[in-house]
Amino acid sequence: IKMARMGCAWSSSRAVVVIFLLLLSCMLEIAAEFDPYRVLGVSRSASQGEIKKAYKQLVKEWHPDKNKNPEAEDMFIKVTKSYEILSNEEKRANYDRYGQTDENQQYGQAQQSFRHFHESFYFDESFFHFPFKGSRDFADNKYLLNYNQYINEVVPDSFRRPYLIKITSDLCFSCIHIEPIWKETVQEMEILGVGIGVVDVGFERRLANHLGAHRTPSILGVVNGKITFFHYAVVREHLRQFVEDLLPQRLVEKVTDRNYLEFLNNWHEYNKPHVLLFDQVATVPLLYKLTAFAYKDYVQFGYVDQGLTETANLLKKYNINTYAPTMLAFKENADSPADIIQSKVMKKQIIDEFISNNKFLLVPRLVNQKLFDELCPVKQFHRRRKYCVLLITGEEEVFAVGKKAFLSFASGNTKEVLRFAYVNQRQQQPLCDILLKDRDGPLPQVTGKKDVVILERRNAAGKVLYKPVMGGWNGSEEDKHLLTEQLDILQKDPSVLNYDAMLPELNNELASVSMFLIQWLYAAYDYLTQIGDEILHNNWREMMPLLSLIFSALFILFGTVIIQAFSDSSEDKQSKPKAKEAAKSEDGSPGSANTSSRPPKKNFVEVTELTDITYTSNLVKLRPGHINVVLVLTDSSKNILLSKFAKEVYSFTGSLTLHFSFLNVDKHSEWMDALLEFAQDVMRIDNDEDDAGHKVDYTGYVLALNGHKKYFCLFKPVYTGEDLDSKPSEESGAAAIHHKLDRLGLWMERLMEGTLPRYYIPAWPGLEKITANK
Repeated sequence: IKMARMGCAWSSSRAVVVIFLLLLSCMLEIAAEFDPYRVLGVSRSASQGEIKKAYKQLVKEWHPDKNKNPEAEDMFIKVTKSYEILSNEEKRANYDRYGQTDENQQYGQAQQSFRHFHESFYFDESFFHFPFKGSRDFADNKYLLNYNQYINEVVPDSFRRPYLIKITSDLCFSCIHIEPIWKETVQEMEILGVGIGVVDVGFERRLANHLGAHRTPSILGVVNGKITFFHYAVVREHLRQFVEDLLPQRLVEKVTDRNYLEFLNNWHEYNKPHVLLFDQVATVPLLYKLTAFAYKDYVQFGYVDQGLTETANLLKKYNINTYAPTMLAFKENADSPADIIQSKVMKKQIIDEFISNNKFLLVPRLVNQKLFDELCPVKQFHRRRKYCVLLITGEEEVFAVGKKAFLSFASGNTKEVLRFAYVNQRQQQPLCDILLKDRDGPLPQVTGKKDVVILERRNAAGKVLYKPVMGGWNGSEEDKHLLTEQLDILQKDPSVLNYDAMLPELNNELASVSMFLIQWLYAAYDYLTQIGDEILHNNWREMMPLLSLIFSALFILFGTVIIQAFSDSSEDKQSKPKAKEAAKSEDGSPGSANTSSRPPKKNFVEVTELTDITYTSNLVKLRPGHINVVLVLTDSSKNILLSKFAKEVYSFTGSLTLHFSFLNVDKHSEWMDALLEFAQDVMRIDNDEDDAGHKVDYTGYVLALNGHKKYFCLFKPVYTGEDLDSKPSEESGAAAIHHKLDRLGLWMERLMEGTLPRYYIPAWPGLEKITANK
């Protein structure tokens, strides 16, 4: 028995060893799939000249534009990558030593794991980390896009939600390093409703070219069919801000006690319900912005910051519980919400269901065919039939009473099968002519009396069954009783709709010249903003051929003239130094010699005051990439702080993207409060200083303001000077102010490195905040 057990154990050990050896051989085969020497067809001792020659031959042979072989594109990528490795001595040495082609891998660690395997048949997880397993994560497979999917699905859907798309490939080694951030961002954004896509360049070259993506990894966003590239460090916060910046600007209106009535009462103008979200954060949540973008054609959205004193009356009026976010839906009545929802965690599914149930007014105006199709859908099944009760009226004041009575009648309706709407007869004359041609009896002669028609749509081509209600409508009790009677009969016998007709497509009232101009201006603004951003971060690789052609033509055409001009100016310059030396020797004062031709070198910093005149040019419309460094001071500290400020920032004046200003809080006391109100992180920083109702002293604060990207960095003064107790009070006060900027130079270095925390704000405070209160 013992021998049998030993035999079984020996057989098991042999089986394990065989499995290990088979696994090892499979792994070695996988690792050997990509060999840059074998791809280029050169030996390991090949010189750089031989490698370059082989590369040129293979590139010509396998170029996808010349070689129609299906494998040409993959082979072309392998040839390019192989030359990239072998033409770089460091990468080539790493490959020769470790068999590793990723310059960012820890070569020693990979080699160490491999040696452990050979020495004692021991291996860990790193053994399986072969370099050419592909940079694309398995979880990305469900997001893979092809050209047809992008054109037919993503582009149309991008008018309802933004898309975040990653460009990658199997031979992209840098893609591996952004994977953890990408995964976290995808998990967060997908829950909020952002569309996710992944394009593998190796398989979808056509789509990558269509998107203009020529590098991997690349990240881009798609909104309303427009493509925007991500140009910043791949950090979760940057990607979140990028998605937020993709959305149009005027999606959500800030609502306070001052403007809430105007906001809620313009339902007639926009022909939409209004939804208000009450929350305690200063900025509009991204989920709410995404919801506003998805339902922008149906609902107007507003946001109420519960933390502001300007919203106290609004919270009291609608009895809002401030401990949880609350959403109110308003239709034709601004005094009472039509629906309400409150939840500590506002999830996308909850909000979508709430908005879907409140997409239409009680009695909306039919302004286009799309609204008619959704409000009065075509009958599909007997149980899903919908009847439309349509009031045909006019814009004149005489019909206002009838419309108000019709709204009152519709608000009392509890039957799901009935939908109420009205049309302006003058705007929809073809539709009204057809519906009124078979009306029983003569036209109503009563002043202000119009018609009501009950109809059911039978197909998408325009066929309807309908019946005009006898006697017309002016909102009297008799009219209401007659309409109620007709609707009750309809519920029991649908055959009372005894007329049929083919309705024409409704006129699009939103396509008027004024509406078109407004929409065009908004679209032009968004487009120009995007163009400016893309010019700032353009892909110069694409523009180099065009720029080369332009400059070559200019050089050929004007080369002779330019050379002649330079030669003439050089002759003039040779005579000018002699004249300067003569003038210098005559009066013995170099500082007074011909100062008009060349001004002396500046030994000061140019600092402008931030006022209501310079506010727009120095901040709001500051060029992209430029930063305005603003010192906050008072009248009493102005001279001391400006002198110290100039000394601290003088070494940074060589930068063309930095501007320097100062803000006098004695004149513009409200602006700093308004700015820090937007940034909750900064407000938390200042909580310690603003306790017990004391006003924060902003003297010595420095702000780095990026006007284009709407963020700022904050420097808070820290006193590092000597003990002031032994000095007189006046001297100690001046010294304390002077030492407030002692660490500003270090802060400026961090600003130039880009390592300072950034506080993003939705918009810069308005001009009324920069103007002094009289």
